[in-house]
Amino acid sequence: MFNRFRKPEIRYARRMARIARFEQPIAGPAARIGAWANMLLVDHGVFRLAYLNRHRVGTGALWRSAQPSPMDLARFRREGVRTVVSLRGGREHGSWPLQREACERHGLRLVEFVLRSREAPSKESILSARDFFAGIEYPAVMHCKSGADRAGLAAALYLILHEGRPVAEAARQLSPRYGHFRFAKTGILDAFFARYLSEGEAKGLDFLTWVETVYDPEALKRDFRPGFFSDFLVDRVIRRE
Repeated sequence: MFNRFRKPEIRYARRMARIARFEQPIAGPAARIGAWANMLLVDHGVFRLAYLNRHRVGTGALWRSAQPSPMDLARFRREGVRTVVSLRGGREHGSWPLQREACERHGLRLVEFVLRSREAPSKESILSARDFFAGIEYPAVMHCKSGADRAGLAAALYLILHEGRPVAEAARQLSPRYGHFRFAKTGILDAFFARYLSEGEAKGLDFLTWVETVYDPEALKRDFRPGFFSDFLVDRVIRRE
């Protein structure tokens, strides 16, 4: 809890040490116990054992979910899933080596498509999403930590770019139904789609043309203001990633 008061270089060094630790294959009972303890307690996996926040996206063979456990991954494979997409990016948690090991054991392809939940979506990630969704093998499950924010953004992009759904419809993937809070910092994702509707669709621009020619991530970041209490709930109480 005191990590934010440490010097940036100390925080960075500690994070790199955690990443290096969990990038290694799980070797021995002590390392396995450590990975499970980190997944369940530090990464809040104990809550995901009760509710995985898993939902089908659109009409295709794609699901969104929170971080799956090894047992969830085994079940996914029995259900026919071929690809697991991690949207998280960071690997300094015990969920990562356990997931990597389980995917290898069950013949699941594990790929990454990194998104951020508290930043204006980058042009690069949006423009690469269409080819990404066209290139993976389905059925697939994509996940972030809680299945609420990055999973919602990815699901919306999938519907727009892969299934050709209207942006207003796709943006409903960012909803309290999935645990998403639009008035916290994560609401910048809602603001992104709202800006397209006002700057792009209202002027007859298709989504990707608007992203390439009009969208300004820095302007979106400057204009967005999260609500204090929603932000406090998401970042301090729920402690979402």
